[in-house]
Parts: sequence; structure tokens; C-alpha cells
Amino acid sequence: MKFIKMIPNMLTLGNLYCGFLSIGFAAHGQYNNAAILIIIGMMLDSMDGRAARMLKADSTLGKELDSLADVVTFGVAPSFLVYYTYFYQFGSIGLLVSGLFPLFGAYRLARFNIGTSKQSMHYFIGVPITAAGGILAILTLFGHWVPSIITTVVFTALCFLMVSRIRIPSLKDIPLPKYGTIVTIFLGCMLFVLYKGTYGSYPYLIYIATPLYIAYLAYRFKKNQNNKTSD
Repeated sequence: MKFIKMIPNMLTLGNLYCGFLSIGFAAHGQYNNAAILIIIGMMLDSMDGRAARMLKADSTLGKELDSLADVVTFGVAPSFLVYYTYFYQFGSIGLLVSGLFPLFGAYRLARFNIGTSKQSMHYFIGVPITAAGGILAILTLFGHWVPSIITTVVFTALCFLMVSRIRIPSLKDIPLPKYGTIVTIFLGCMLFVLYKGTYGSYPYLIYIATPLYIAYLAYRFKKNQNNKTSD
């Protein structure tokens, strides 16, 4: 029973480890691997909170751990990825600018953590760091077709949007299978294009993560159907 209660935290730690691995791959010039790991981190991040509620394993420890993992996977890792792919050409200034992204992201997370739970169920104030980091990862994946100036503008905009007071609609009210399946299909199509001839090393991470994510979505869908039937 204790092991089951630990599952949400294990998913969160998996998210954190993806961020660490992403930084390592980026440092070795394997930018596609680094970006894919951030996306896998997004998949795990979308699962841990729901798993905690499903297993009735919500805890203060889990919430704090989730924030720490998000800073690494969606703050530090994307900033290193952008530095190694775009900002490296500006030397030390590029490194300093890249470091602003996790600073804005950490501030946004801290502000979110002290916000009211009622407010967070309907909308986010500012762009969530998970979405911001994921956008940078996707831009890097399609870096051959995206001009550097666009990535620079998006990077700068996301920094300020994370700490802005703009209300972003929350997807928490949308049933998981609806958008979860769309995300999975999108990832499958995108990875097919990438792996067709460019992705060579360590492909098994996504081959393991995607089926597990699909299985999780199928389980949630079946549970929701059973709940509707019982009602």
C-alpha cells in the first residue's frame, strides 16, 4: 500500500531526472534527445498530480517536489538547450540571457504555490513554466525550419508572460482523454518525422514512455466510463 502511495512522487522524480538527462544531452550536442526528454517530462508532469488525486495520495511533500522538478525540467533544461543551439554565438552575454528563463519560471512557480486553490482550478495567472519550457523544446526540435530571430523573440516573450498577470485558461476542467489523446497523437506524428532519418542514439526512452502514457490514458478513460455507468 505504501508503494502505491509513492507512485505520484516517483512520476515527479522521473520528471526531474528527465530534466537532468536533457541538460547532459544538450551539453554533448544531442539536441533532439534533450528536447525529447523535456517533452517526456511534460508527459510525466501531466500524470503525477492526477495520479495523486486518483490514489488519494496528495501531500505537501509532493507539491513541493513537483515545483522543484518543474524548475529543473522546464526552466533550467530548456534554457541550456536554447543556449547551446542559439545563444552560444553571443558568448557570455548569451549565457547570462539564457539564465533569465529559469529565474522568471521559478518566480512564477513560487507565486502559483501561494495562490488560492480555487483560482488555480479555473485559470493560471501567467503562462505556466511547463508550457513555456515545452514550447522552447518544440522550437528546438524544428530548429532547422525556425529562424533564430523567432526563437529569440519567443524566448523573451515567454520570460515576461510567465510573470505577467494575464489569465490563461486551465485545462484541468477538460477530461484527460480528450486532450491527452491529442497530445499523444501529436507526439507520435512529430517523432515519426524526427526519427525517420535523424534520430539514432538512445531511442528507447520515447518508445517506453509513449506506450506507458497511452496505457495511462486508456485506464483513465475506462475508469471515467465505469463511473458514468455506475451513476
